[in-house]
Amino acid sequence: MGKRILNEALSKIVNAERRGKATAQLQPVSNMIASFLQVMKNRGYVKDIQVSDMQRVGKITVELQGRIKDCRTVMYRQDLKAKEIAEYKTRTLPTRQVPFLIL
Repeated sequence: MGKRILNEALSKIVNAERRGKATAQLQPVSNMIASFLQVMKNRGYVKDIQVSDMQRVGKITVELQGRIKDCRTVMYRQDLKAKEIAEYKTRTLPTRQVPFLIL
């Protein structure tokens, strides 16, 4: 795993969804991945999240519902002002059908 831990975790989740698996194991973990998965759980995209041994390498077990078709990260970071977020969303996201942009 490189510096793009969130991107690699999301690709593991999407690949498990495409194969029809009920769970996905993510390793290594970070607080950012755990908080992002909480947002996905609150939106109803995953059933449950279990974090084990966060101090060491750790694992996250994600129970899938079959609702995720595609999930990606934007690789580069940019400084944005609050009034520029709507313009950034239309410029960056591929279509209007993409429902969420999490900053």
